[in-house]
Amino acid sequence: MTQPLMTDDERAPNERPVAVVASRHLTVTTRAGSGTVPVFANGDWLAPAREIKRAVILIHGRLRNADTYFDLAQRTCTLAGGSAADTLLIVPQFLATADLDAHEVPSSTLHWEWTSWMGGAQAEGPAPISSFEVLDAIVQLLAASEQLASLAEVVIAGHSGGAQVAQRYAVVARDNASLDARGVGLRYVVANPSSYVYFDAVRPTASGGLAVFDAAECPSFNRWKYGLEDLPAYANGDDGTASAEALETRYAQRDVTVLLGSADCDPQHPALDRSCAALTQGANRLERGLAYARYMAARHPQGPATHRAFVIDGVGHDANGMFGSARGLEALFGVRV
Repeated sequence: MTQPLMTDDERAPNERPVAVVASRHLTVTTRAGSGTVPVFANGDWLAPAREIKRAVILIHGRLRNADTYFDLAQRTCTLAGGSAADTLLIVPQFLATADLDAHEVPSSTLHWEWTSWMGGAQAEGPAPISSFEVLDAIVQLLAASEQLASLAEVVIAGHSGGAQVAQRYAVVARDNASLDARGVGLRYVVANPSSYVYFDAVRPTASGGLAVFDAAECPSFNRWKYGLEDLPAYANGDDGTASAEALETRYAQRDVTVLLGSADCDPQHPALDRSCAALTQGANRLERGLAYARYMAARHPQGPATHRAFVIDGVGHDANGMFGSARGLEALFGVRV
């Protein structure tokens, strides 16, 4: 039985074992070691058909219910007129340590603290591999596949906690030269996250403006995953340093669509991040998303042309409503319905 995905599910406690673990596993190998990640996918994703034109990597939320997100990916793909013949759907599962005790999984299975994977933290075992390195491995596998001769686009998307992963990965992801070399586009879709990465100490004000925030009111406001202080090891790159300017320049050049539910405006939503660092970005998800769009527009008045934000009328904190909307289908699958 799969876990529900609607708003009620988002209000459920995430600190309990998942109901379902994917049976397929992807091996991720880095200089720090090797591990495997459960993955839901349509068809034989390790030997896909040459007719595949698009790959959509959908990241689950804090409940880690990747099976439900895979069902969502399949439904929305059908709504968009796609199928397993032309669209590859991939949903990796970032398990918590407690999930391993509740399920029989290979000893190689990577596992994290309950939500640390959302910020790109390293796994607690069996190797210190970042959740971002898992996404790297999937992208590299797609780029290297000789079977994917018709692949034109890769989409990395997430809702809620998964959107936090997608937005942060868009900020720190290493250059995807392997995709570029093949002429394959890469897009990011960020739906209803609780927070965003800011590139300096400016935050939105109550009046709708932007101003430097007083750190005395919240000393952690600019630490990762809300700002660029105390970056995770992955973000620092091979040389151990990563400048704010370089990260912002890279992010501004990437293709990013932010989707916001007009009804995702409850400041007391149980799944909303209400830490002081998150509250510096706004009172609720809708407010935070609109403020971040203003922030990026103020910093890049001539663009970036590849960044856009849309409000989905009448939809709250609901992945089905967001990705099943006309804007959601267009963002995921590149087609207007």
